[in-house]
Amino acid sequence: MAAASGWLVNPIHFSENLGSGFGPERGGALKRRGVFVGFDSLVRHGERRSQGLRWVARGYGRTSGMVVAASPPTDDAVVITEPLTKEDLVGYLASGCKPKEMWRIGTEHEKFGFEVGTLCPMKYEQIADLLNAIAERFDWDKIVEGDYVIGLKQGKQNISLEPGGQFELSGAPLETLHQTCAEVNSHLYQVKAVAEEMGIGFLGIGFQPKWGLKDIPIMPKGRYEIMRNYMPKVGSLGLDMMFRTCTVQVNLDFSSESDMIRKFRAGLSLQPIATSIFANSPFTEGKPNGYLSMRSHIWTDTDNNRTGMLPFVFDDSFGFEQYVEYALDVPMYFVYRNKKYIDCTGMSFRDFMQGKLPCIPGELPTLNDWENHLTTIFPEVRLKRYLEMRGADGGPWRRLCALPAFWVGLLYDEVSLQNVLDMTADWTMEERQMLRRKVPITGLKTPFRDGLLRHVAEEVLQLSKDGLERRGYKEAGFLKEVTDVVQTGVTPAEKLLELYHGKWGRNVDPVFEELLY
Repeated sequence: MAAASGWLVNPIHFSENLGSGFGPERGGALKRRGVFVGFDSLVRHGERRSQGLRWVARGYGRTSGMVVAASPPTDDAVVITEPLTKEDLVGYLASGCKPKEMWRIGTEHEKFGFEVGTLCPMKYEQIADLLNAIAERFDWDKIVEGDYVIGLKQGKQNISLEPGGQFELSGAPLETLHQTCAEVNSHLYQVKAVAEEMGIGFLGIGFQPKWGLKDIPIMPKGRYEIMRNYMPKVGSLGLDMMFRTCTVQVNLDFSSESDMIRKFRAGLSLQPIATSIFANSPFTEGKPNGYLSMRSHIWTDTDNNRTGMLPFVFDDSFGFEQYVEYALDVPMYFVYRNKKYIDCTGMSFRDFMQGKLPCIPGELPTLNDWENHLTTIFPEVRLKRYLEMRGADGGPWRRLCALPAFWVGLLYDEVSLQNVLDMTADWTMEERQMLRRKVPITGLKTPFRDGLLRHVAEEVLQLSKDGLERRGYKEAGFLKEVTDVVQTGVTPAEKLLELYHGKWGRNVDPVFEELLY
């Protein structure tokens, strides 16, 4: 899902980054130890500087030797002495700007755990045993919420649970794709070493091919209970998104507001191509579902207030401030106070800024609240203090390395990025929306202008390869896994469907072996 968790960063106390992602410890200007004092010293946004914030820290950090506080951090980490302004929220996003030599690659992927003997989902008790065993054997710290272990942390890596027990690795910010793939391999080795002894396997696919919603256990995380109750009110597929999808995504840096804008536009334009290349979710409850990427389709009817292709990103006026304006009006899910999640569904962060939330009247938000709110917005590309490419289905380990390679080659090389922007400059909003709508069904065979989307994908893949070559790290080999997909136009999902109708005898169970990690 990579939706409800993401890389939660504590913007208040930078020596404890609980989210493993692009933490502020990489942002030169940010303090690495002690307390966050004087946000205005972090960033200039245009000609303006964020208003100074004064914070008093207390009682935050590890609760004991091998256990860290649940993410998001406890609300009593700070006492706010001056209300947040919109300038502060803009400055928070802008504080992600960093010079090119500090750009990193962060990869997240999710997978379904199942009992090998029964092909049933793991129960929470089995997941807890698995987490405890990985922590003990491979020296991870446990993340707890109440009495429950809900994740693990080691350095800047984080293992977390999605609502239906999907197992997610949020990787560390790394310099090269070789490091990224090594991290993925190390993680899968550790998980497999423990899981095999328990009779547990893990499946790399974008949508659960066998289980119904009623079959899937609910993880004991407070935020998920609030989301589970809210989702059916705003879309027909939100619970499927929470409990039955898995994704792989890459998180990438930007150097300036203008660099962010260019990468955001390129990422949104090409997201349907990534969805096509990595389409890997053609089954629902044991039968073909009519889609190549059911996972991608699900996002079209989850909650339209917080998903989609964000047409305003292509407006001349777009920048950090416009994204803040958008996020202020995306309905909230929760506020975290006194170690509890308070249901604020449907309420506005804009009202929160004025102390007008009915659920906590008179209370004002902290930057923790803002960071948490940003993780509940799910467009195809998401802006935090980095950009998240969110369009791809989960898949086998080679594709977990290919997805970041695809985007790094396009967005971290100036020549390739400019070529993408030139190529897509005259694409209309209607064309981008058409691709978003049709690609989950027809993939690379989707008609586009005078040809097929596959023809555009061939050009894009070449730009990615060229960009990787120019980086000088010999990383282009990571794209071999998807080269055949683009050349033939046959997606991973179509190959699974061919097996289902042929060798598998219209039985979906063999997919658990075919895509076993």
